[in-house]
Amino acid sequence: MKSIVLVACLLTSASAFPQDSNKIIINAPSSPLTFGAYAETYYSYDFNNLIDNTKPSFIYSFNKNNEVSVNLASIKGSYTTDSIRANLALAVGTYMNANYAAEPGILGNLYEGNAGIKLPGGNNLWLDVGVFPSHIGFESAVGKDNWTLTRSLVAENTPYFESGAKISYTSDNDKWFLSALVLNGWQHIKPVDGNTIPAFGTQITYKPSPRVTLNSSTFLGSDKPDSARQMRYFHNFYAIFKLNDRLSTTIGFDSGVEQRAKDSSVMNIWFNPTMILRYTPTIKTAVAIRAEYYDDKNGVIIASDTSNGFKTWGFSANFDYNITSNLLWRIEARTLQSKGDIYIVNDGFARDSNTFITTSLAASF
Repeated sequence: MKSIVLVACLLTSASAFPQDSNKIIINAPSSPLTFGAYAETYYSYDFNNLIDNTKPSFIYSFNKNNEVSVNLASIKGSYTTDSIRANLALAVGTYMNANYAAEPGILGNLYEGNAGIKLPGGNNLWLDVGVFPSHIGFESAVGKDNWTLTRSLVAENTPYFESGAKISYTSDNDKWFLSALVLNGWQHIKPVDGNTIPAFGTQITYKPSPRVTLNSSTFLGSDKPDSARQMRYFHNFYAIFKLNDRLSTTIGFDSGVEQRAKDSSVMNIWFNPTMILRYTPTIKTAVAIRAEYYDDKNGVIIASDTSNGFKTWGFSANFDYNITSNLLWRIEARTLQSKGDIYIVNDGFARDSNTFITTSLAASF
């Protein structure tokens, strides 16, 4: 109830300001300082009788069942000039509760907090430090920016956010984006206790035309203390194709390896292909279908406590309707089919499938 009241306050206070590209400008249109607000409420019904009305532990967004909840409600301020940029965003919601559970105090509500300067010697060379969105994957926590209502398994089980420092470069023709990162681990603001080495990442994005986007992102590091260090090497690839004015597709493939034990040459492997097809028949409506498979036999990312490990197919279909330019209603049906009974329900039994329907209302200002 507190979260719902907060969302209402956010929407009421934000509507008093003029709008421009979903951002609120506090002075003249040329002001470097802008403010914005975002809120997404949802209701999800799971056909399994879930324990504590909470979805399986590998689902971090829209993870409450049979209750009206707030997935993400945030207020953000940004400052941007030709040579300086900064962002600060605070947020609440079930997404924050699940993904920031390990962060102490106010860090548990720090959705974004970073500052950057343009470096000499390059027109588009920047150094940014702080907490920022992940460089991995084609989905984010902000629902309206994604083709599907719920997040794919790949997004749920790779970092949504990161902390550290990054150098990035964008070519003059906007076709190339290059970035190198030094990070505090795999989705951490506060580093793991006892871990004294940083993690590293890279990102290369190539847009040969307005209809094609190709991306390669990597991660190298450990998510454990030095005493039990297991090195993790991860690669994320995706391609986005605009097939025509109404039809687009995203194809992704993630793969990773991690040492089975400290100093071991034996590696545990996991991988995850994903495909989404989106059709926009009108300016106000869109339909998307998704197919995905996640194979983590050794439980590196998703533990299942079964002999087969986590091997799961997922399928979903959603319909979107833009009520106004800043108000989006969505509904989605989704099913997960696993090899093994991994979905524990209130009757004491475990099942090999999980089907649920979710609807959401997202407002941005």
